[in-house]
Amino acid sequence: MTRPRAKPAKRKRSRIWRFGLQAVFVLLILSGVLRFGDAAWGALAESGHTASEATGAGECVTDEAVLAMMSELTLRETRLDAREASQAARDQAMRTAEGHLEARLAELKAAEAELARTIAIADRGAEDDVSHLVALYESMKPKEAAPLFEEMAPDFAAGFLARMRPDAAAGVLAALDPKTGYAISVLLAGRNADAPRN
Repeated sequence: MTRPRAKPAKRKRSRIWRFGLQAVFVLLILSGVLRFGDAAWGALAESGHTASEATGAGECVTDEAVLAMMSELTLRETRLDAREASQAARDQAMRTAEGHLEARLAELKAAEAELARTIAIADRGAEDDVSHLVALYESMKPKEAAPLFEEMAPDFAAGFLARMRPDAAAGVLAALDPKTGYAISVLLAGRNADAPRN
């Protein structure tokens, strides 16, 4: 079983980095809104103060420009609130999807481990079966085993003969038809032809 690469950590760092950038972006926008709002409220207070001095203490003057600015600020605040809510919903959806992916990954890893165990059991069973057949062919007389090897494909027969004791394999090869024996011998000799030599 191969170990997962470092990509999930990199992805996690990327996610943290992205969240940090989003937080900084929201803070910058809020800072701008506060500064703009502070300047607007200061201008509004001064205009209201001078207007009350000019008209008298009891009168209230409404300036259309001030009302328009307040309306614009309210609209911007509403947009920012909607954007923050949308971002929060996206973040929640991302966390939910990440949880589902992690659960699915855990299921896949468990299935992979189960498959590896099943394959190991099947390989051991196949090896046991082949070992049993090799022992059976070794215990047979060469003249009895030769007809069976004649019917096998040469590469299949070569696999059995390679695993047999040399004396038993030699007896079976000697009892085979010369053409079949030659084909099997060539296959046996060619198995190690590509092996490195010192």
